[in-house]
Amino acid sequence: MTNQPARFNFASAPDSWGVLDYPGPSWEQSYQKMLDEMVIAGYTGTELGPYGFLPTDPKVLETELTPRKLKLLGSFVPAVLSDPASTKVVVDHVRKVGGLLAALGAPFLVLADAQSEERDRIAGRVPADGSKGWNADQWKQVAKVVAEAAKVTEDFGLDLVFHPHISTYVETMEETEQFFDVTSATGIGLCLDTGHCAYAGGDSAKEAEKYRDILRFVHIKDINETVLAEARRKELNFEQAIELNAFTIIGQGSIDFKEFFRVLEKNGYSGWLVVEQDVKFGATKVPPVESVAASLRYLEQVVGALVA
Repeated sequence: MTNQPARFNFASAPDSWGVLDYPGPSWEQSYQKMLDEMVIAGYTGTELGPYGFLPTDPKVLETELTPRKLKLLGSFVPAVLSDPASTKVVVDHVRKVGGLLAALGAPFLVLADAQSEERDRIAGRVPADGSKGWNADQWKQVAKVVAEAAKVTEDFGLDLVFHPHISTYVETMEETEQFFDVTSATGIGLCLDTGHCAYAGGDSAKEAEKYRDILRFVHIKDINETVLAEARRKELNFEQAIELNAFTIIGQGSIDFKEFFRVLEKNGYSGWLVVEQDVKFGATKVPPVESVAASLRYLEQVVGALVA
């Protein structure tokens, strides 16, 4: 294995196998086979994926992860953040997921705004003037629900981080900045997703530098700029862009990972990076085990060069 800075640890996640946030055919695949393939590909950690895909009984899940020497890192938790009526639902779900994560010693809970039809229609094409975003009252609600979620995760000893996400109301760089402005008192950190950042028109290296003091978790994706340009031209939604393979094997897209890791190294980032490729279940040209393995090989070369 390529020599790499000890501070960088790579994990995988179920979405590279096409596992969606809601039950369906992608949930019917063997999670045991998926976990085996993560190990075969060289990974030492995984995210939970959507609650309910992997076993939700801590003892059962532990018997699946421990023999494979896979560290559970956290779970992606999308929630409707701007609706006062959803506050209890959000907090209850955070408590349920947080209990499972804490029982297995996972460090992170990854919060995101839920995808919506309104924002999905303009995914990657959000106006910069804020006309399609939240109003002042909705931002106040966001701050409130994040504060409530932070209390719950703190009780579980979890680090709450936020994931700006395509097709949500926190997609663009401007919306991300406003989110952290209104939630700064909660201590929430950033989970930077390189692929979603690029999809939204951002530069992940610049965002890593900008948020260096609160960057606590990283999702690694790569983007095919040709496909993304086509998706924008045709005004496709996020799912349609994924079906066109807007996301690709790490190192085969347009993101400058050499610069990105140079910034992480300079700023002393220490921790896990979750390697992902958003794909449509059953429609991948390259089997997921081969894709995630190729991605890891590339990343090991990139970070190995930092200490060469």
